[in-house]
Amino acid sequence: MARILVVDDQHLIRAGIVTLLRTVDGLGPIMEAADGEEAVAAAREHRPDLILMDIYMPRLSGLAAAEQILALGLDPAPRIVVLTTFDEDEFVHAALRAGCSGFLLKDMPPEQLIGAVNATLSADLLVAPARIRHLVQKHARDQQPQQAIRPGADATGLLTERETEVLGLVARGLANGEIAECLCVSDSTVKTHLHRLMAKLNLRSRAQVVVFAYESGITRVGEGSVLPDGPGGPGV
Repeated sequence: MARILVVDDQHLIRAGIVTLLRTVDGLGPIMEAADGEEAVAAAREHRPDLILMDIYMPRLSGLAAAEQILALGLDPAPRIVVLTTFDEDEFVHAALRAGCSGFLLKDMPPEQLIGAVNATLSADLLVAPARIRHLVQKHARDQQPQQAIRPGADATGLLTERETEVLGLVARGLANGEIAECLCVSDSTVKTHLHRLMAKLNLRSRAQVVVFAYESGITRVGEGSVLPDGPGGPGV
């Protein structure tokens, strides 16, 4: 039973989402917070599986709250999906760099929001790898590689050859089972390599792994994607 935290400073929007999600079979408790600081406290206390997070809120923004929540080291880490009224590349890019798993618009139909919640609970990313590559290509020119994720990290020296292979396959959009089949190893072995490389690079979400792979040059922007659209139908 998935625990979900809805974070929005606008009471009507927050109450509407909470009411909608409480009608969905198979979900656990639906909790709420009115700003980023409340979100961090609620995440620490209740350990939600999924957080729907507004961006602009008083006291602490959604992206800053997401970074603080992922830095808590909760195991498993919650998946954070940004809810906003702005569908602009810079917001999506900033959300992925902060470790968020997806990006949804507040004006989407209720059935699409429910579908997005279910998709995020069953997958690690709601944003298609192809769009992540596009965002990196568009924004990386103005940023130093790895600047926002791990300043000064020399990825080639930190990772083993197999960890580098796993990182590249994650960046191309493969799920753990597909990576296991590609490398002729077990799913648990893939998870071990993924956890180790994330710990070495101080990455806290699969989205950050994908962004890091392209911005660090380990995987080149423009390389073919195994999944042309990814699991992000209801999102971006």
